[in-house]
Amino acid sequence: NIKNPQTRQAQAVRRLPAVNRIALTGTPVENRLSELWSIFQFLNPGFLGSQAGFRRDFSLPIERYQDRAAADRLKGLVGPFILRRVKTDPAIIQDLPDKLEMKVYCSLTAEQATLYEAVVNESLERIRSAEEGIERRGIILGALTRLKQICNHPAHFLGDGSPLPGRSGKLARLGEMLEEALLVGDRALVFTQFAEMGHMLRAHLQALFGVEVLFLHGGTPQKQRDRMVARFQEREGPPILLLSLKAGGTGLNLTAANHVFHFDRWWNPAVEDQATDRAFRIGQTRDVQVHKFLCAGTLEERIDELIESKKALAASVVGSGEGWLTELGTDELRDLMALRRE
Repeated sequence: NIKNPQTRQAQAVRRLPAVNRIALTGTPVENRLSELWSIFQFLNPGFLGSQAGFRRDFSLPIERYQDRAAADRLKGLVGPFILRRVKTDPAIIQDLPDKLEMKVYCSLTAEQATLYEAVVNESLERIRSAEEGIERRGIILGALTRLKQICNHPAHFLGDGSPLPGRSGKLARLGEMLEEALLVGDRALVFTQFAEMGHMLRAHLQALFGVEVLFLHGGTPQKQRDRMVARFQEREGPPILLLSLKAGGTGLNLTAANHVFHFDRWWNPAVEDQATDRAFRIGQTRDVQVHKFLCAGTLEERIDELIESKKALAASVVGSGEGWLTELGTDELRDLMALRRE
């Protein structure tokens, strides 16, 4: 991986003598535009200028200010060197089924709403009194994580092992949609970015449906991981496979599934797309339905709106993850986090 220009691996690769150089990637920009600069620094050193100049001319204008002119200039520079192939192009794959993406808006329960507002109020008070820099960034990122946990389930936020049924709008909707899928013989992948939420979901779904539910996460040994994938791919294998987003989002062939649920959202579309493509890939014979869960009126909905606006600015140019949110002002953060009850 040469996307981080500061790593020893990237520096060593750039020193290799070569007549021709080719870079192969499914996500030229996964986190920040600096990754694209690093790839081109390997391919054609100096073509995009210095790293500082690239940040000044492209990264900051595009990622922070959604500068369409800067995005167009960058696209014009790199376009002649990029050959892009997508699975949905009939000239590439003629028989790939459709991928149907939908957002599933869920309501907070009264318990979730109470916890959510308490965390927002406490976090904004701490942000107001924090010094600029690392302290403020840490408070913001911690608040975002806690709010996402509350959107998932109160027990996820509290970490107290309390019962799950009846306390989360997301969990209730997931159960309803999985029941509909299983009744007609469909199979499902369920992604979450939190390992602890995955363990909770596994126990809950096994009790709810009386079937085995697999869970692949970062702590799953390689041999067990391979067996789990093979079992799920079998015709009579377990109908539900839970995966942590980072551990199961790449390198797996899971075409036995025709439903993909993103129980909680990762704010980098490339990461979500890679996870979805575990099912939507060569070998898939059925249409794939992708369900992205959002709690209405919460920061999940607002950040989704921000991501969509960035995606509309320039294809594949997204200031991803949550780091860019730490640069928002206090009033902007209040608007981002505040619970809307309309």
